[in-house]
Amino acid sequence: MRFLLLSGLGPGELGPTHFNSPYMAGTLFGDNPSELGREMLRRAGHEELRLDRLSFASSGRPYALLRPRAAAGPHLTTVTLHSILETGDYDFARVDLAEVWTGAAQVPSGDFDLVLLSTTYIWNEPILRQAVAWIRENLPGTGIVAGGQFTNLKFMMALRDHPEIVAVVRGDGEVSLPLTLDTLAAGKSLESVPNVVWRDGDRVRVNPVEYVDLDGFPSPSVSGRAAVVPYESMRGCPFDCKFCSFPAASPKWRYKSAEKIRDDWAGYAADNGTEMMYAMDSTFTIPPVRFRKLLEILPGSGIPVWEGFSRANTLNSEAVVAGLEAAHCFQIHVGFESMNDQTLKNMSKRVSVKQNLTAHELLSRSEINTYGLFIVGYPGESPETFQDTQDFLMEEYIGHFSMARFTITDENMPMWQDREKFRIEAEDPNDPGSPWSHIGMDSDRAGQLLTETLDKVRRTNDRAVLKFWQHNYQHWLLPQHDRKTNLAVEKSLELLAMTPRDFTDPDEGAHAMRTQLDQLRSVGIEPAPEGRELCLDPL
Repeated sequence: MRFLLLSGLGPGELGPTHFNSPYMAGTLFGDNPSELGREMLRRAGHEELRLDRLSFASSGRPYALLRPRAAAGPHLTTVTLHSILETGDYDFARVDLAEVWTGAAQVPSGDFDLVLLSTTYIWNEPILRQAVAWIRENLPGTGIVAGGQFTNLKFMMALRDHPEIVAVVRGDGEVSLPLTLDTLAAGKSLESVPNVVWRDGDRVRVNPVEYVDLDGFPSPSVSGRAAVVPYESMRGCPFDCKFCSFPAASPKWRYKSAEKIRDDWAGYAADNGTEMMYAMDSTFTIPPVRFRKLLEILPGSGIPVWEGFSRANTLNSEAVVAGLEAAHCFQIHVGFESMNDQTLKNMSKRVSVKQNLTAHELLSRSEINTYGLFIVGYPGESPETFQDTQDFLMEEYIGHFSMARFTITDENMPMWQDREKFRIEAEDPNDPGSPWSHIGMDSDRAGQLLTETLDKVRRTNDRAVLKFWQHNYQHWLLPQHDRKTNLAVEKSLELLAMTPRDFTDPDEGAHAMRTQLDQLRSVGIEPAPEGRELCLDPL
């Protein structure tokens, strides 16, 4: 049999969608600055200024400030599925789901007996319907085996509404997916294959779930050079944050040992030339015993630099942060979520504002970059209680930050336990874009607060940099300088590009542009003359 693998990001996550965001419209970050922006540039004496022509010198060579980021390769799910299929020597081709969403997808040449559809980055039924419709149109009569986060939760709905889906693989696929494919190829019943929900005539049968030993099972292999490798060190989650339905899809928490992580990372560095590991676990710095062991064995072990996610309460001492630095961690994503204790309690976040502040203060004194994640509009939060978060970002925060308007992704969110308490209403609980309301605010007000906060923090806090436009570029922009200098450069670039949003008077905007260009010039960055070729290589 020959298989077509459909995997990739969801339709709202297509790479740097930030450039298409209404928040960036008309600024210098896009290809089409507003008329006001062009007039500001003209009055500033830089009518032809483009951000991609900002440059600096290193070792006698002119480098572009905005150098393309090293290719990160496919996402974790695709890496894992590729490894499973290649290890089993299956004949397959792949189509990136991103091309399905944009209408650019083309069916590879040859015949296919079955489509393997990943739903990890599909979050509602309309998106699943779109993917199935593409398969139906381009490969009529071809059956589908689905798997991933969405169908882990919605397997009965998927089989009920889409007759093309012959089976759903729930949970771990390392053993069950090859068994499913081999069984179907042999024309046999799937009744003995673990983790599978399948059609048995007019019936839908649900087979028992079995779990893979993550520590004993080989981690995914990667072919060829891979500058960045995504990594999964655990499945499931021991926490019960009410805005997250992930534990419901993978209820048993399991994790790899510190020694396996070290050996895997060193192997990717040696075999694939990997320069950075991206630990995609919701919380990489747990359990505590493993975390302490990692800090002990990662330094000096030949691993690449890495970034990952952490809860604030884990980052509780100078020794921990110093240990992370020694272990080659260069960036930590911290889910602060809120700086109001009642809101954190409503979320069942199991951290306090004091713990958030401690983690932030410790990281701010280090060379590890903080990437703080915040939410506005969680049920029960009012504009008044959200003010604590806005004030913190405006007055104290140091590092990168992003903020998301609260969304209701599905009816499995533990948040629904508080429906009556917070009077939660949603027009469509399975559509993240659907309007909602609760006792504290509605989705429109949360959207207003989001925009207001982004504006205020950008304009008032020189040490807080919105993580919005950086995705496509190397990190750091000036690797020969420290974190403080790099944050200052990103801040100047942000303020320069966003001037058309921040000013309505063209003379004031022109003055602001000249000010930021002077700031950049003070660290050796200035527009390159036309015709000068700029180096785009990593430093």
